[in-house]
Amino acid sequence: MAGKMDLDPVTLEVIRNALPAIANEMAIALQHTSYNMVIYATKDFCTALVNPDGELVCQNAGGVSHFVADLGVVITDVIGRQGREGIKPGDVFITNHQAVAGQHLNNMVVYTPCFHGGELVMFAMTRAHWIDVGGSSTGFGGGPTTADPWIEGLQLNQLKLYEEGVRNETLHTVLSDNIRYPESSLGDLRSQITACRVGMRRFEELLERYGKPLMMAGIEQIFDESEAKCRNIIRQFPDGVYEAERWIDNDGVTPDEKVTLHAKVTIANGEMTVDLSGCSLERRAAINSRTLAPARIAYKALTSPNDPVNEGAFRALKTIVKEGTICWARWPAPMASWSFVLPMLVDVIIAAMAQAVPDRAPAGHWGLMATTVFFGMNPKTNRRFVVNAPGGGGWGGRPFEDGESASCNICQGDVRTSTIEEMEMKNPILILERRLRDDSAGPGKYRGGFGSTTHMVNLVEGRWTLEKPRRQSCPPWGIAGGLSGEAGMKLMRKPGETEFKDMDVARYLVPANTEVIVHTGSGGGWGDPLDRDFEAVMNDVREGLVSREAARGQYGIVVGEDMRLDRAATEELRSVERRGRASEVA
Repeated sequence: MAGKMDLDPVTLEVIRNALPAIANEMAIALQHTSYNMVIYATKDFCTALVNPDGELVCQNAGGVSHFVADLGVVITDVIGRQGREGIKPGDVFITNHQAVAGQHLNNMVVYTPCFHGGELVMFAMTRAHWIDVGGSSTGFGGGPTTADPWIEGLQLNQLKLYEEGVRNETLHTVLSDNIRYPESSLGDLRSQITACRVGMRRFEELLERYGKPLMMAGIEQIFDESEAKCRNIIRQFPDGVYEAERWIDNDGVTPDEKVTLHAKVTIANGEMTVDLSGCSLERRAAINSRTLAPARIAYKALTSPNDPVNEGAFRALKTIVKEGTICWARWPAPMASWSFVLPMLVDVIIAAMAQAVPDRAPAGHWGLMATTVFFGMNPKTNRRFVVNAPGGGGWGGRPFEDGESASCNICQGDVRTSTIEEMEMKNPILILERRLRDDSAGPGKYRGGFGSTTHMVNLVEGRWTLEKPRRQSCPPWGIAGGLSGEAGMKLMRKPGETEFKDMDVARYLVPANTEVIVHTGSGGGWGDPLDRDFEAVMNDVREGLVSREAARGQYGIVVGEDMRLDRAATEELRSVERRGRASEVA
């Protein structure tokens, strides 16, 4: 009966806007009280309300987009184990186990139930990145060579940290004793509980104001309207089957075997089916995951990227995965670097859809996680430290504008790059340089975004994790005649050495005054580079982002010694280039 209630438009709009506001307030509470930079500065977290059926009611704006698929499964799992009767007011659950939502163990889920009139009606949930959960997890995870989840760290499988308001002191002690940075991680735990309580309180206020039947009817109507909007957009896409395949050089353990990423997208009757069963089988390397996030992210980007997210937005999406593949791996397949392939897999889905909707699809973006971690003991303070430095790379050119530069990848959502000031103030590290990586953007009518270069030196002995991009043979691709961007690389030079060396290491011990350079990848170009506006190229030349040589070789733009455009020579050069192409085709 609740689903059939008539809601007046004003009340519906209040509820429609109040729900995302709850998730956003939860996010603010988490940020303002958390202990580690990965949460309060970088924003590697999400906050949400999820109903007992595992349906996403609302999620905070910003934060990490690849958490969008992996909250509801946690709820359906705990309900299946304990039943609704096994969940009580005052309970606080904690889990990071990979059998349900296959991510690295650093991504800790904390959630609390919300009751109304003695009935379980909602869960307030947070997922946040702890800097350590024991094992090899320090920083962003253990890296691709982590052999199994036991090596990676503590596995917490749907445990009650609080039962009816009473803390489980044994579990709390186990956490404290097995984490290198208990002040940080347990402080973040308290912040997550606080955020959940904020969400519970705000939702209870809505229930008191409108009553449960009207609130639930409003949520269902919001789901229905989100579904209808997405279906209407999909109906504008031409029906058909579209496929794309790309790859990663190797998985970090088996050097001579590439990792295949394949997507088949079917559009029919206002629905989208994303089939990922053609991806490589799960690997011995820890780049496996168990998530539907790539399909959901690509689908949301193509249908309603600016709307608040809820379960209704995904009703017109069907995702097909194959048990035992890299994106639907079976526990205990190692998942310490779970997010390594996800951004590129989103790009592969978009590349398939570019055949159907070329006016909506961008070129490939740098599409990897720039995992850069340095940790150790500061001898001046006798305290442990962790430097988490996510970098930004270039996004693909679009049918109407250039790609963004030095931005985190699509799976990281609104994650921020750590600021130089915070990194240097709180850790024994010096940032010598951070800049856009010149001549890196994929050429096109609308060029890709530029990668970035960060040059650092550690001031004390410590351990670096520098994960190799592995995209030399399949760099970010161009579309509609655009050219590829560049893959990144990570370099190191120890004291006394004269040359920087290409690195691919995890927890690698180095002496003080070791230098590290991180070059992130760039975006591919969209459209023929010879069609790029003269002045757009010249602006990049004047900014030092495109050299005179690249302007000539890539765009057919002739720049004189005085750094001015030679229009006549440019028009002649472009004409010659086009004639040359025509003769090759003939």
